[in-house]
Amino acid sequence: MSSNVRVDGKVVIVTGGAHGQGAATARTLREAGAMVCITDIDADAGARRAAQIDATFLHHDVADEASWQAVVDHVVAQHGRIDVLVNNAGIIVWETMTESSLESYARVVAVNQIGVFLGMRAVAPVMKAQRAGSIVNTSSVGGLGGSSPCFAYGATKWAVRGMTRGAAQELGPFGIRVNAVLPGTIESRMIEGLDRDAMAGAIPLRRIGERDEVARLTLWLASDESSYASGADFVLDGGAKA
Repeated sequence: MSSNVRVDGKVVIVTGGAHGQGAATARTLREAGAMVCITDIDADAGARRAAQIDATFLHHDVADEASWQAVVDHVVAQHGRIDVLVNNAGIIVWETMTESSLESYARVVAVNQIGVFLGMRAVAPVMKAQRAGSIVNTSSVGGLGGSSPCFAYGATKWAVRGMTRGAAQELGPFGIRVNAVLPGTIESRMIEGLDRDAMAGAIPLRRIGERDEVARLTLWLASDESSYASGADFVLDGGAKA
């Protein structure tokens, strides 16, 4: 099956789509035939990215309940349905548990954990009514083990895995699939300033992952080709956790 058929005509929301992994995912889905709505808190970059790939852009704070409802209402008004939600937006703070202030910890939770919850809850009524849908939540290999250097980030990525499974159980009877993608070390703004050579050397494949590799996995989960996959973790880390 050619890639332009796999999500042809599907209506997709990609949060955090202005930069990096989210931008690559939005582009890959658009190239595969989806009608893509990019959302991001960075309005200028989001609008430019959407224009580059012939997508729609909506300014969006994933931690805000009203902002989520506005996005869902807009997409439904424009397309009449929502087939796929990619909960990609996320932030990282390089602080250990004892270094973390309540403010910084709560900020990471608001974006990485509450944002995913609000997104799933916002699209659920639409997907339930159409009795179909795919939700792809971005977790991390940080949600498989301890994450001392980025304590809040790791905690939220564990939470995303748990929310993914709980939502898959609840929404499955309505034909809605919910899965989590767990990237390892990927080229992104999150690893700026870190020792890439040392990071690559600790990975069995001896390289850092590419954004497009995450995007292609997300494409598969968005498509009907993954029709029996739900409530699952999909690890993409070059064998680091093997």
